[in-house]
Amino acid sequence: MTDALSAAAEPTRRRILQLLAAHPRTVSSIAAEFPVTRSAISQHLLLLASVDLVQADKVGRERIYRVDPTGLRRLQAEIDLFWTTELDLLVADARTLHSRPNQQQNEADR
Repeated sequence: MTDALSAAAEPTRRRILQLLAAHPRTVSSIAAEFPVTRSAISQHLLLLASVDLVQADKVGRERIYRVDPTGLRRLQAEIDLFWTTELDLLVADARTLHSRPNQQQNEADR
């Protein structure tokens, strides 16, 4: 099963989310923005719905897709946690690498 971060990372799905952030749309309206089939867009929407990033409302014969604010907030929290943790690790690695040449020079001076 795909998680929300992985689902949103795929370029087509990320663009779909951007389109839906502006306003709700039908599958046909979304598909018109891409060089892929309506069926392919439907599959992307189903995956986004399965990870709670979009919701669909049936209106007559069509489904109107919109972003799920709760799912987007969870995704934002996940991204924030990921970047905070990753940046902390990057800073720690940089400090370690920065101190190594000094350690090696000090050992060579002895």
